[in-house]
Formats: sequence, structure tokens, C-alpha cells
Amino acid sequence: MYYVDPHPLSKDFPDMAEVLRRLRQTNPSFSCLVEDYEALDKRICLIEGGTENMDDLQLNALKQERVVMKDDIARQLRKALDNGS
Repeated sequence: MYYVDPHPLSKDFPDMAEVLRRLRQTNPSFSCLVEDYEALDKRICLIEGGTENMDDLQLNALKQERVVMKDDIARQLRKALDNGS
């Protein structure tokens, strides 16, 4: 077992930390999306670290799902930033 770096949104979007915080507080669907992303990221880290077993095909599907979720989060952050909210 070894340590695997998670992909926190605060690290991926450091310039949007305030927008991220505000959307999490004011937009329930965005907040749920972020929570789902964080849970999925944690699970991927556990699998990659050897704590949980999964074949490569399934792991790659989870990673692809994480990318799609992060793209959706990024889209919503940009939209909120463009709208000045």
C-alpha cells in the first residue's frame, strides 16, 4: 500500500476558491456535485493506493467519470464567474 495524491478542487481551481465556496453554500445541486466528486476522488485514491481492489478497466471508468465531473464543475465555476455571482 502506498499514498496517492488526491485531486482537491481547491488545488485545481486556486483562482476560483471564493466562487467555489460561494456556490457550495448557495447552490444545492452544485454542492452535491462537489461532494460526489470528492467521494469519487477519495475512492480512486484508495484503489490506487491498494486499500481497495479493482481491475484496471473499472478504475479507468471511475477516472473518466471524475474527469467528466470536474469538467462540469469547471463549467459551472466559469459561468458563475462570468455572471459575477
